[in-house]
Parts: sequence; C-alpha cells; structure tokens
Amino acid sequence: MNEFLARTNHPLLQRIIGFLPQNLPVYLVGGAVRDALLNRSSYDFDFVTSGDAMKIARQVAHELGGAFYPLDAQRNVARIIIKPEGQSEDDKPVRIDFSTFQGSDLTSDLHGRDFTVNAMAVEVHNLSELVDPLGGVADLLARHLRVCSDTSLVDDPVRVLRAVRFAVNLELIIPPETMKLIREAVGRIPEVSAERLRDELFRILAQPQTSTSIRILDKVGALEHILPELSKLKDVQQSSPHILDAWEHTLDVLTRLDKLLPVLAAEFDPEKTGSLIMGMVAIRLGRFRQQLRDHFAFSLNQDRPHRGLLFLAGLYHDVGKPVTQSAGVGGKIRFFEHEQVGRQVVEEKARALRLSNVELDRLVTIVSHHMRPSLLSHERQLPSRRAIYRFFRDTGTAGIDICILSLADVLATYGSTLPPERWDRQLEIVRSLMSAWWEDYEEIILPQPLVKGDELIREFSLTPGPLIGQMLEAIREAQVAGEIHSREEAINLAGSLLAEAE
Repeated sequence: MNEFLARTNHPLLQRIIGFLPQNLPVYLVGGAVRDALLNRSSYDFDFVTSGDAMKIARQVAHELGGAFYPLDAQRNVARIIIKPEGQSEDDKPVRIDFSTFQGSDLTSDLHGRDFTVNAMAVEVHNLSELVDPLGGVADLLARHLRVCSDTSLVDDPVRVLRAVRFAVNLELIIPPETMKLIREAVGRIPEVSAERLRDELFRILAQPQTSTSIRILDKVGALEHILPELSKLKDVQQSSPHILDAWEHTLDVLTRLDKLLPVLAAEFDPEKTGSLIMGMVAIRLGRFRQQLRDHFAFSLNQDRPHRGLLFLAGLYHDVGKPVTQSAGVGGKIRFFEHEQVGRQVVEEKARALRLSNVELDRLVTIVSHHMRPSLLSHERQLPSRRAIYRFFRDTGTAGIDICILSLADVLATYGSTLPPERWDRQLEIVRSLMSAWWEDYEEIILPQPLVKGDELIREFSLTPGPLIGQMLEAIREAQVAGEIHSREEAINLAGSLLAEAE
C-alpha cells in the first residue's frame, strides 16, 4: 500500500479511491492530508475536482452505502456520511465531502482556503506527489498557524474559531501576524449564521483541552460574540470551600471533565489513573465503564457529539450566579436558586444556537439539577430508593451527565484542598445513582405498575384528571421504597390518599 495511504490510518480511504473516476483528476485536500503528514487519524475526507462533484459523490455514496446530502447545488458541493463496516458502535462516523474547484483550478482553490496547513492536496491516483503551493509542510514543521491570505479571516469570520481549534488540537503557535488578523476579524463574528457558529463551537467542545480553547477565545475578544453570557461570571467571588471565582471555577470544571472522561468512559489505561483522585474514580466507578462508553457514544444529533453537549452544560452550569449572589450570616456568599436562573439562560442560548428540542431539553435538565448529587452527599445516609427514584424521574438519562458534571464540580470547587473523605462521599453517591440506573432499573427507576389509572377510575368512580396522576405517582414511590408490593396494597394506598384529599 502506498506510504501516504497507510499514514492516513483509515481503511475506508482506499475503498473510496477505488470508486473514483480513473480518467479524471480528483484531489484529496485539507485536513486529511495534514493529518496524514502528522500521523494522526482522520474522520473527514475532502475531495475536489474539475468534474461533476455531485455526480461523483452520489456514485460513491451508492457504492459505500452511505447517506448522500447535496450541500450546495450551485457550487456543486455534496456530502456523504458513513459508518464504516466492521467498526464498533462507538467509533466516529466518517464525513466525505466532494466539491468542484472553488476557483479556476486547484491552485486557486487552495489559495482560497483558511490556513496553509489545510491548503495541501494529493491526486488520489498519485499519492506520492504533494501539492503545497503555500508552504503548509514548512508551517507544520515550524508549528505555525498561518492564514492563506490577509483576507482569509475577515472574508469568513467563523475561521477565528477554527484558528483556535487548530492551534489547540494540533499544538500550533499562533504567530503575531495571525493573531493581529484574528483580532481584526472578531468584530465580524455576529455576521456569521447561528448554525455555522454552533457547528464550529461544538467542534471545539468535542476536542480535548476545551478550557484552553475557551480561554483563548476570550483573550482575543471572540467569546463575547459567541457566548456573551459567560463574561458575567468574571470576578464573581465565592466563599469557602470554593477556591476560585465563578469564571475560573467554570473553566476548571471543563479541565476536570477532560481528565475524568478518559478514566470513566474509555478503555482502561492505568497511566490515566496515576493519582489518588483518579484512582478512586477507577475503583468506585470502573465497573460502569462500558455503560458510560455507550452513553457517550449515543448522540442526540449525529453532527454534534454527546461530549460537546456536556461541556456546554459545564460552561453554563453556574451562569445564574452573578444575578443571585448575596451575603449571608458572617458574610458567607450564597447563590440561592442560581440553577433555576441558569436554566432560563441556557434555554435561551440553546435556541439562539438552533439546537434541536432534545438537545435543549438535555441542557436545561443538566443545568437545572446539577446541584442534586452534591446535595445528596451532605446527607448522613446514602440516598434512599425513593430519593434515587425522584432524581431520575426528574432527570432521566441526563441524570448520568449530571453525575459526571457533579464530580468535576466538586474537584473544581476544592482543588488541592479536597478532603479525601469528601471525594469518597461524592463517589459513593454517584456510584449508588449509576448502580440504580444500570443495575436496578426495573426495581427503582421504572418498576412495573401495580395498578393503572383506568383501574383507579373504576375502583373509586373517579373522573380523569390530575388527581389520578398524583395517586399513581404516590403509589409508584411507595412501590419503589418497598412499602407496598401488590395491587391490593396499591388500591388501599389510593383509598387513603383519597380520604386525605377530601
């Protein structure tokens, strides 16, 4: 196999090339070429040609059994999304884009791209010859992120976010001349559509070192145009046990999430548990590793990974604190009901980003209930079956995300002052919640009903209404708590509830 093809580290590329026209030059361009030179895996393949890109893409989609999407008929741009055969369910889908040259030829096309490291190409039938008119290889070697032209960023301001993402993900230096162009372009970010901003934001949230990316976006003045609500967290002081203000705490929550997820939801790697804190995570929660992997493999939207939604919730979990800050006895700073204020803010942000309703609901649920695991940890006993039932009744699947966020929240709250017993307690609470969700679901979370609403209506000659739902909920709670076990006991409880209501 050609050396370059081997370095792409993706078996699907060879199959794609086999379905491309033999008598027409087709070029692999952009990120896949860059990643091959860096010996990195790639899940996005961009092809350009002088021919009918839409027709070629449709044929490749047919051969591969992928989903075909015409993105821009006028510019002859199409996309294929495919789940490669033989890959496990938690592997990433592959995006394959085809387009006709944006310009008169390949060189013009490459000059119109964002950064030199993304402006390289190889002809698919001659992978040994690299086309690099702007010195992308030299910039990769120098670890520099340079624009293809002085107007690259102002022509398309979403590239400001891409600059930050590439700098962090590829460990590139942003030289002063590029930084100057970034600062000049940030004021035009509001001109970008909400959908394009959302998609680029989620690419940042989906990659490691998210907090670093957010900090850079803030430094260059871009964050105020993307997530302006977060700026209000700056300099909002918090009392002990918090060691950071609300803004620094939020960024540290993202850092802690970055460290937790490889321990919780990835293949076991002892090197990632090389501290007492993470070792305790592996011991207490390691038995849920496969369930957590499956949990994060399932995305509410195929274009936006689950991780991105959790990190967005992490960014907004304390966004209600600035307007709820108050001083209590002894000057202790409190933030009563900040999670409910945050719920409203994150709901508005989700709508502004054009997220789907299910994504909006997940974000709102996480932010609204993010305090509950920590509140449970302050009780003397482990959560009762009734408390666990109520938690998941209110949160559903989002309860698992809340559990993980609560761990990051505690770590960021205490930092190096975290008492081992406090951490052990939080892990025990999360373990009991996860155990109920994955090991005792039918007993605690959603037991088989002992009685149905129509039976209560007939038994007590009632009319349909809210009272029936309230009675069923009380019966279910009693069943979960082990207080009743049969239909007869459920009917008796319903009768007692009716008598109290009269």
